[in-house]
Amino acid sequence: MKICRYNDSMTGLIEADRVYPLEQALVALGAVKVGASAHAQIAAMNNPEVSSKAHAAALKLPSIALSEAKLLVPLDNPPAIWAAAANYKAHQAEMIGRVGSSDRSHLSNDELMAEIFLKPNSSLVGPSGIVILPKISKHVDFECELCAVIGKTAKNVSEEEALDYVYGYTMCWDISIRDPWGIGRQNTRNIRKGFDTFCGVGPWIVSRDEIAEPQALLIDVEQNGVNVMKANTADMINGLRPLIRFLSSVSTLSPGTLITTGTPAGVSRLADGDHLRGTITGIGVMDLHVQAER
Repeated sequence: MKICRYNDSMTGLIEADRVYPLEQALVALGAVKVGASAHAQIAAMNNPEVSSKAHAAALKLPSIALSEAKLLVPLDNPPAIWAAAANYKAHQAEMIGRVGSSDRSHLSNDELMAEIFLKPNSSLVGPSGIVILPKISKHVDFECELCAVIGKTAKNVSEEEALDYVYGYTMCWDISIRDPWGIGRQNTRNIRKGFDTFCGVGPWIVSRDEIAEPQALLIDVEQNGVNVMKANTADMINGLRPLIRFLSSVSTLSPGTLITTGTPAGVSRLADGDHLRGTITGIGVMDLHVQAER
């Protein structure tokens, strides 16, 4: 099942090339109240019986063509956006060369996960959105990542049970400035990656049942029509299961929480006028446009 937000912040069900009013179906079933948040709707849809009934009910309602829908960030106000850092060895190596990042090869898996950071909701931007390059930086990179959406409250979850707490998956663009604070300094990620428009999420959420194994997905990125990134999520240092185990030992993960899993190698500097297109197996394609701050 593919779930989106579209037009006037409505939650939709995407079936083939049509968008159906899923939110209206959930309200009619009494699963959520009118005006319920997107993450409250995700929590409701995490119940298989509710999901099945809402799916069937939505398909009976008037729909619009997907091509006519204005897709928005699938979750506009997630409880938290947790972001893994330096989670691919090849990316660790490229960042040592690009900006003199610290060598993390000696860190244990949990020590590396202790570098996970938070991105603010104000940084969110949706499909075909515009990333604004701030004047303060002359070096801004894109990063493209698999992102999980938590479906039910998770606390002290084991790795074996971790995926049971995932509702679905989406794509995250973690945009990052490298200067003036990213060279030779640590603990600046929340600022460097927290600017407005620095967290692209979309194009929709694909329910967990449609992706058999999150550690077997291809990530492919084009910048201005040229391929700049090809990778497989199997190459993560800490896969989604240990990430959920670690994060749920620190903080209660509420429905709608986003966990983005770090970028592979192939990050690239952005310039005014750039066009990005990312593809992740089983999820889909998401475009972003880049514009210098005026």
